[in-house]
Amino acid sequence: MTITRRELCILLPGLVPAAAALDAFAEAGNSLPSAEYPFDQLAVQILDHAEMRRVLKGKLATGEALEVHETTLPPGGAPHAPHHHVHSEMWLIREGTVELTVNGVNYRLGPGGVGFVRSNDEHGIKNVGSTAASYFVVAVGPGADA
Repeated sequence: MTITRRELCILLPGLVPAAAALDAFAEAGNSLPSAEYPFDQLAVQILDHAEMRRVLKGKLATGEALEVHETTLPPGGAPHAPHHHVHSEMWLIREGTVELTVNGVNYRLGPGGVGFVRSNDEHGIKNVGSTAASYFVVAVGPGADA
């Protein structure tokens, strides 16, 4: 495939901002550093329907936004109503039994279970067990670090 000078002139203005954005993320100061996060040192935040421990939030060196937190729900608890957003999310179940709802379909997950929802799919999570349920949420993509 060959490209004409005219086509190159049309494409060039769009390539300059994209290249600048990649350079910005390549700078070490703009991305999350390698680190460790001992669970017993994570601050506990009490919310209306959950207990949360924020682990990390920021940009990866490759440019994606990343946010990770751990949530504990009481029996019957849900952190919020079903919703959707641009970033994708993954749940890693530590203990208890949860029901993950994705686009109206329910999935039951126990310890060691993993759930995933892609960008813009409606989703929600609820503790359907008789004991507390704890899980990690890993959010990746636009807005995850907001």
